[in-house]
Amino acid sequence: MAAAVWNNVVSLHQRIVENGDKRTDPWLLVYSPVPVALIFLVYLCVIWAGPRLMKSREPVDLRVVLIVYNFAMVGLSAYMFHEFLVTSWLSDYSLLCQPVDYSTRPLPMRMARVCWWFFFSKVIELSDTLFFILRKKNNQLTFLHVYHHGTMIFNWWAGVKYVAGGQSFFIGLVNTFVHVVMYSYYGLAAIGPHMQKYLWWKRYLTSLQLMQFLLFLLHTGYNLFTPCDFPDSMNAVVFGYCVTLIILFSNFYYQSYLSRKKKK
Repeated sequence: MAAAVWNNVVSLHQRIVENGDKRTDPWLLVYSPVPVALIFLVYLCVIWAGPRLMKSREPVDLRVVLIVYNFAMVGLSAYMFHEFLVTSWLSDYSLLCQPVDYSTRPLPMRMARVCWWFFFSKVIELSDTLFFILRKKNNQLTFLHVYHHGTMIFNWWAGVKYVAGGQSFFIGLVNTFVHVVMYSYYGLAAIGPHMQKYLWWKRYLTSLQLMQFLLFLLHTGYNLFTPCDFPDSMNAVVFGYCVTLIILFSNFYYQSYLSRKKKK
């Protein structure tokens, strides 16, 4: 029985690694899902063990680290936004239906590379959780936070492995713009409490995040029900994933702003 299960796992892994985009296979963390799965398991272990290890310790002062980290993420997000925008523009991409160009011409390779950077940025963003734990901000370790960060690495591993370009560019384009705004907020907040009076727009940041998921829902929904040479399986996954994020972020918005306003 165990041998049969193992053989099925090996066979599935073989199909996964052999059917990917040959251009991106040599790139870091792409060829096999095993490294990403291990990163996810380590992430879960950190979430479980971290708060317990920090329980009897003082919060770590990460002010300088957070300022550098957040503004570095602003820079990386701005770079990726530029690459998604310029490459799609030069390639005359369609917003309604854009198949993946698997050729090794300069522009398709440029798009594939920024898709990889976008995937890798999701791995880097797992640091957000570590910073919460070290600062003993355990109230920030919500289901929404862990679910969103933990699943994005798998979603975009699959994106780079199979569809590095095409319709995928739209998600990267919009999300990198949102992250420029988001990490700018975090970077300014990390400078100190005296910055709070300039950060009145936090509520609108959550609205912006919700708006992007609605855009993704409409974008993928359109492609699910119209002919387009892009895998329906990918569109279906993104569509379902966006539904879950809209529900979770809407609940967060309600609990953080509307519910508190009623109590006041």
